[in-house]
This record gives sequence, structure tokens and C-alpha cells, in this order.
Amino acid sequence: MSRRPVRVVFCLDSLGVGGTEMNAVRIAERLDRSMFKLSVACFRGDGALRPRFEAAGVPIDVFPVRSLYGSSMIAQGWRFMRFLHRDRVDVVHAHDRYANVFAGAWARLGGTRAVITSKRWGSISTAHGVGNRIAYRLSDRVLANSAVVGASLASVDDVPARRIVVIPNFVDEAAFDLPELSWLAQMRIALALPAEALVVGIVANLRAIKNHRMLLDAMSLLQPRFPNLVLVVMGEGPERAALEARTADLNLGQIVRFVGMQDNLPNPHRLFDISVLCSLSEGFPNSIVEAMAAARSVVATSVGGVPDSVEHGVNGLLIDSNDVPGLASALERLLNSSMLRAQMGHAGQQIARSRFTAAAVIPMISDLYRLLAGVGRT
Repeated sequence: MSRRPVRVVFCLDSLGVGGTEMNAVRIAERLDRSMFKLSVACFRGDGALRPRFEAAGVPIDVFPVRSLYGSSMIAQGWRFMRFLHRDRVDVVHAHDRYANVFAGAWARLGGTRAVITSKRWGSISTAHGVGNRIAYRLSDRVLANSAVVGASLASVDDVPARRIVVIPNFVDEAAFDLPELSWLAQMRIALALPAEALVVGIVANLRAIKNHRMLLDAMSLLQPRFPNLVLVVMGEGPERAALEARTADLNLGQIVRFVGMQDNLPNPHRLFDISVLCSLSEGFPNSIVEAMAAARSVVATSVGGVPDSVEHGVNGLLIDSNDVPGLASALERLLNSSMLRAQMGHAGQQIARSRFTAAAVIPMISDLYRLLAGVGRT
């Protein structure tokens, strides 16, 4: 008699577009349904990624927790426990810092066979840090998306090495594809990119931790030497107004394009000559791997898990946080050499193909779920 599929529940804060959520939906779309029965439990059920989960046949249950330290935590926690018991859930996998606190506690109290929490970031508030460290102790495994983040679980969070698993993010296979020339032409028109432009681009939510201001300041140093320079800023967030004001203060209005959220396929990094990420803190950023898949050279701050994907001088250039002259110098080096950009872009694409695809990552995830459910191996 064959065993029933392993019952897995993903726990997420929301279904909005972000690195964590994108990684979760990519896994959901690729898990073998003959081996796994998957659903999603989330605090907020609306969001741009909901149609992708639904198209993959993944049911979504909403547990509207308004505060991790309020009455809704208790009420929804009891609902969650009953849900896990009723559906005979084998593995609960919490993907973000809020889901860790909720699922780590209630899944363990409810007697779920296996609990996985995650660490995918560099910085966290004190309150959430305490809650997450408790959740890690209640977990069977803590999943990190880079070696650097995994090391921080041991050194900062005191998680035993035997319970730490490092599994990187991955990109859609289509991220490697060359886009249609018609799409490139249409996008260049829509973004007002002249044919002769040298395009620096960043794909990141407009939040303070992403430090777009550093990039704007570096662009002001470069603009006099590169008259064809254009900066494309993709993303939305609470910092937009402040960044637009800084752009005006620096007299960069003619060369900076704030273009909001864009589809992640075709790969938007194909529009850039250089992709940048200048965060103050990171876990393992999808944006860099997407740039690598598009064969683009990368300039990034050497924070968190960034050095796990960007090898300085091979597929990109690493700089220190808040080093505006250093960022300008790295960009200038690449802007002056199309050959160097091409070499680094090709190297990055090869690294991404070997390490950051579904073919490399999904077997690791599947083996982990089966091991914890008692039916497989690592």
C-alpha cells in the first residue's frame, strides 16, 4: 500500500511580491504533487502572488493575525492548531519572520510532526528577534538561504548546527531566456531610454534598508562624466517620495526613472547595462540572482548573503555600505568597459545556472520535507 503524500503547509505573512514570497511560490509551483500535498496559511490573503498559487492548485487559508503579541494571535493560533490537526499536517514551513513566531509556537503546541522556520534576512527588530529566537528553539530545522545567514543562526541565534539547513533561493528558468526584441523596444520606449543610453538599474522595494539614496548620490558624481547615463529604479515603497525629493535636490530629474513595480518576466534586468543593489542589510537577495540570470554585471554592498552569490572581480564588484565614492568608482569601472561588463555577466549567468535553479534547489527541499515526515532521506 502506497503512503499518502506528505502534507505540507507554507506559512506566510502575505502574498505580496517580495523575495521571500517569490521564493515560496516558485517552490509551490514545482513540488511533485504525487509526493506532496501543499497548502498556504497566511495572515493576509490578498496580494499579487495569489493567482500564481491558485494556478498551481494550492489552497489558501487566511488567519488574520493583526499583532503577534495581541488577542488575534491567540484566537487565530487556536484556529491554526485545529486546522493542522484536522488536515493531518506533517510539515509546517514558516517562510518569514512573522510566520516564524506564529507557526513555530502554534504548530509545536498542536503536535505537528515537523516544524521548519526560516531566516532570510540580515537585520530584525528587537521584539521580533526575541520571538524568532524562541521559534528557532521550537523548530526541527531552521532554513537559511545563504551560508552567511546560516552562520548567523549559529553565532547570533544559538541554533545548534545539526538543525541548520542552508538552501538558496532560485529563479524561474525563464529568467535566463532572451526576451523578444519587440518587448525590449517597447520597454525602452515606455521607460524613455535613448538608444545610446548607459543604463544602471536597481530592482528593490523602496525601503530605507535598500539604501537607494546611496545610489542617487553616486549617480550625481558620475553624471558629469557620463552624459548618456540613465538610472532606472524599479519598485514601490514608503521611501518613494523622499527619494524623488533627493533626486530633485541633486538635479538628477533628467536621468532618473522611477518606474514602479514591473513584471519579473521577461527578466527586467535585461534592460540594464549594470544591476545594482546597495542595501544596508540583506539575507540572500533574489534581485542579484535575477541579474545574474540575465547575464548582467552586478555592483552590490557586501552585506549578509550577498557575497554568497557575487564573487568580487568575477561576476560583479562588492563595496562597503554607505561608501558613495566606492560605489561611484565601481560603476565607473564597468561603465568604461563593455567587455568587462560582458565577461562578468557571462560568469554570473554560469554561476546562476549551476547553483540557483529549480533543478538544483527543489530536490534539497523535497528531501528535507520527506526526511522530517519520516519517509525520506537528505
